[in-house]
Amino acid sequence: MSGALASKKKRQYNKLPQQRRKSPVPLTQYLYNSMGVWIAFRQNQYVFNTAGEWIGWLPWREKRFFRARLQPHVVDTNANYLGTIFPGNRFYRLVYAPGYPQPGYPGYPTAPGYPGYPGYAGQAELPLIAEDIPGL
Repeated sequence: MSGALASKKKRQYNKLPQQRRKSPVPLTQYLYNSMGVWIAFRQNQYVFNTAGEWIGWLPWREKRFFRARLQPHVVDTNANYLGTIFPGNRFYRLVYAPGYPQPGYPGYPTAPGYPGYPGYAGQAELPLIAEDIPGL
């Protein structure tokens, strides 16, 4: 009996929790305007247009206020407010730009490669405090 008990304990010690590994390929978030047209994509903290050119980045961490997630704000490569990512992968510009401190420069990102065409997302109603981003 003691041999069976020892082997059971040995099996329990061999079951260590697996470490979570980071994916070598960054996850892509496709961003759409209110008409459902694909206008940009996000990889990690960087935002690119559909041609793969770097147009902005997210300098501030996504935060939670009580249980609601605050929308991440995007600044362009010159650190000017570009837009905000809303739920449903919508990329709009707030009518009144949020006041945040001037962010530093993150460094030029690596080339993202072509993420593939995500298709049409369908129309969505614009919030009253937002507008589509011109030029994207």
